[in-house]
Amino acid sequence: MNTPSDQFTGRWDWVALQAGAGVCLILAVPLTLIAAFVNSDDSGTNAFFFFGAMGGFILGAGCAAWVQRAGTPISHGIVTAMAAYFAAQFVFITIRLLGGNTVNWFGVFFTLSLVMGAGLFGGLLGSRLQARGFTPSIWGQSQ
Repeated sequence: MNTPSDQFTGRWDWVALQAGAGVCLILAVPLTLIAAFVNSDDSGTNAFFFFGAMGGFILGAGCAAWVQRAGTPISHGIVTAMAAYFAAQFVFITIRLLGGNTVNWFGVFFTLSLVMGAGLFGGLLGSRLQARGFTPSIWGQSQ
């Protein structure tokens, strides 16, 4: 029986990375933007948006880890979450700098470490799905 990893060569499955990053951006960025506009002093509201965004990174990383065909689900999960975070932060930081505002660099890199943890967790979830035999429908189309 041919498995998807038998038919795939290379270190990175770019289609999986793009799909996972798309999920990350669709779920995490809107919550981040809403949190910025709400700008609440209520810690419960801020926590809701923060954990919602982290959930978006976990789901996107898990998607990339599950769909990838390179046999490296955890690294795909981490790279997906980091790439989506860098893409979003590039835009947010550029807007802040062009507007004459300061950037909290410690916050940016601290949140990056949390996003990497979310990517690791998503990668583990995607790996477990593959190990239990749940295969993405796109694998059937590529065989």
